[in-house]
Amino acid sequence: METVNPAVNLKPARVSAPATEPLLILIPQLSAYLDYRLYLKDYYEYRVKTDKGRRPYSYAVFSAAADIKSPSYLKLIIEGKRNLSLDMAEKFARALQFNKQETEEFVKLVLFSQAQDAVERNRHFVDLVNIRLLKKMQKGEIAKESWEKLPNWLSWILYSLVDLKDIKYEPKALIKILGPIATEEQLAQAISNLFSTGILRQNEVTGEIIKARELISNSQDVPVELVRKLQMDLLYLGLESLFKENPVDREVGALTLALTEEEFNQIKFEIRQLKKRIAKDIVAKRVSTRGDRLYQFNLQFFPISK
Repeated sequence: METVNPAVNLKPARVSAPATEPLLILIPQLSAYLDYRLYLKDYYEYRVKTDKGRRPYSYAVFSAAADIKSPSYLKLIIEGKRNLSLDMAEKFARALQFNKQETEEFVKLVLFSQAQDAVERNRHFVDLVNIRLLKKMQKGEIAKESWEKLPNWLSWILYSLVDLKDIKYEPKALIKILGPIATEEQLAQAISNLFSTGILRQNEVTGEIIKARELISNSQDVPVELVRKLQMDLLYLGLESLFKENPVDREVGALTLALTEEEFNQIKFEIRQLKKRIAKDIVAKRVSTRGDRLYQFNLQFFPISK
């Protein structure tokens, strides 16, 4: 009897190519943009690729949704040939199907992007950051506890005032020293927080206000967005000082340099060492003496080109 090798009679199975998964196209998120024109460009391209109904998405469709007569107005805006007025920005927001909060964010992004004056641009940027932080808190992306854990810029100032002579922690007295940087209500709230949390306390013997503990116990627990906000607020004080303070009372300069990566890292290291040395020396002196005036020391060193 002939033995049949089963392997000889086996036909190779047809291997079918794996089914190609449809490419998932994500809608552009407004909060990821600092240029509203780029957002509009990406949003338009997204709609063109994803709207597969009877009527393909087009500039004319957008204009109709925004109640704008010109069918090519969106194209002109994207290309930078036109600017958006506040009225037009709100019409665009309707066409983009934004809710009230998103409309506020979009309008502020337009104001920031189109501002020509540096001070105005910075003011709109601060507002934009605050809107986006609030939105993240409402979504639960930033915990309320984290927000409360990081003292705001005013708390940092009041905390440092301890090292000056004869400071009274009363709102009216502080306004005479600090000027109109905050309202009496804001000062009262910040003072209350510093004492209720035990950061500041009054010496029972001398009656002096003293620092009982650090403002931040563990900075690693604070979301980077909140640290950036604090740094932004303090830098904004520096911007205001350009217009408020006499040039002899401040030291502000700028250098624009072409650097190698090695040079950049070396300068960054030297700046960090300088900050540590200054902080160490001054903190040691404030143990036995008081300062005459409160100063804000900001350093900025960042890339401009890509």
